[in-house]
Formats: sequence, structure tokens, C-alpha cells
Amino acid sequence: MPEQMPALSLAAVPGRRKATLEVAAEIEKRGFTGIYCPSMSDGMALCEALAFATNEIKFGTSIAPIYTRPVLDHAQTTAFIHEVSGGRFSFGIGISHGPSMARMRRSFGKPLTDTRNFVEEYNAVERVGEKPPIVLATLRKKMIGLAGEIGAGMVFANAARSHTPESLSALPADKRNSDDFYIGNMIPTCFSEDIEAAKAVNRRTLTSYVQLPNYQNYWREAGYVEEMDAIAAAVEAGEAKRIPELMSDKWLADTTLFGSVSEVMDGVAAWREAGISTPILVPSSAAGNQMKAFEEMFAAFA
Repeated sequence: MPEQMPALSLAAVPGRRKATLEVAAEIEKRGFTGIYCPSMSDGMALCEALAFATNEIKFGTSIAPIYTRPVLDHAQTTAFIHEVSGGRFSFGIGISHGPSMARMRRSFGKPLTDTRNFVEEYNAVERVGEKPPIVLATLRKKMIGLAGEIGAGMVFANAARSHTPESLSALPADKRNSDDFYIGNMIPTCFSEDIEAAKAVNRRTLTSYVQLPNYQNYWREAGYVEEMDAIAAAVEAGEAKRIPELMSDKWLADTTLFGSVSEVMDGVAAWREAGISTPILVPSSAAGNQMKAFEEMFAAFA
């Protein structure tokens, strides 16, 4: 077992919600450092359940889209979770992505302005009790700088490890080097001795992300211009089936973890060296569903 355990990502898939809470209890029992819930399948509802299904482990949304609920509703719900959990909850927020917003029939504003305004309005809500710390979803430097200015932390999803030190240079040094400022990254992770099978799993996980213009621009900034230009051209040409072959091994190894237990452990350590104080592993399996992925995760960190 490594000296410091990572955190894990957890989503409550319909039909397995009770089983998901049992997994959460096992995550806590095994000493992982946190549980972070994506917006899929209502991560906020899962966090409310985690307040009662766990006792000591930290947990939070990673992330909750700011456009889906009124600010007052967010404040009331998160203050409740924060209180009943004994202060273990953190409120990770973000602007989501175009396809998700379209499904919800919502529209974007200006990300930086809307995020700043949301935090100001949220902090101004009264008579709901103590509110949890706010963590901003980040990708590029302007949002990272905003997190350092108005947040208690920041979280990437699918960052490029080689580019992370440069990205984190946008943080004030006192935040970048503080144990009190949360710096996380959601990392797709697949344990398998069959390396090609594990890579295929992680490519499937990231296929939707590489089609998003904001992620393409970020990965170009990280040095993957050729890959992102080729993927953008394939999307434009209606050749989405070609996307996995355009996701290079170098890019995949820079953004995900895969392979044997020792290879993944080395990767977790490398992420910490790059400046991510809380690596959040997002489990997938080459041999089954999410529950199988957690079995493999628990075995690896036993």
C-alpha cells in the first residue's frame, strides 16, 4: 500500500444506488483519502447520501454545474450536507459542457464572469447555516487564477500531467504550496496486465471529451496539436469512429493511468510530483462494469 492513498471518483448508476453506498463505505474502510462525485446521475444527491453512509472520509461534488439550480437552492442543499456531515463536504462547481447543457436546454454565459458571480451570490446567501468550501473546476490558466482568488481549491478533469506544472503557475505561490488549498485531478484509471485492453478502455472514457472544443484547445496548449487537429477534422467530416485511433499513446499516458498495479502506482506518485495533491482515480475495468472496476481498485490498494 502506498504511503498516501488517492481519492476515488464515485457515481450512483440507476439500479445500483444502494450498492454504490456500500462501495462508499468500503472506500472509507480501506483508507482512501476522499470520494468525489461527478455530475452524472446527480452527484449532489449522492453527496447527501454519503453524509450518512460514511463517518470520517472527505467527499464532495466534482463537479456540480452552476447553471442547473438557482443559487439559493445550491446554498441550502450544500449547507445542509456540510452540517450533517460534520464539515467533511466540499462544493465543487463548474460550467459543464456544451452537449450536457443542450440536453438540459440551458445556455452558457461567460465562464469566468458567471463563475465569479455565482460565488459572490452563493457567499451572500444568508440564514442557511455554514456553507462548505468552494472548489472550482479548472482547465486553463484564467480559471485556475480565479480559483486561487476566490476558491478554497481547484480540480482538473483529464489534465495532461506534463503540462500541469505550467498550468499551476497561474496560482499564487501561497496557494500552490499550501496544504489548505485543494488541488485535485480526475484521472481515468484502468488496472490490467493486458495493456492494450486497458488503453482501449481509457480511450473509450475520453472519446467524448476529445470532441469538445475547450478540451481540444487545452490539449493543444499542452503540446498535442497534431492529435487534436486530426480529431477536430474527423469530427467535422462525420468520422467519429476514427477518433480512438487518433488518440496517441503518448497523449493517453499523459492524461490517464493504465496497466499493472506497479505502473499505476508509479503514475499516482508522478501526478503528485507534478503538483496534484489529491489525485482522484476514476475506475474503469477491461473485464466488467463499475463494480468490477472497484473490486480491482480495492485489490490493487490492499
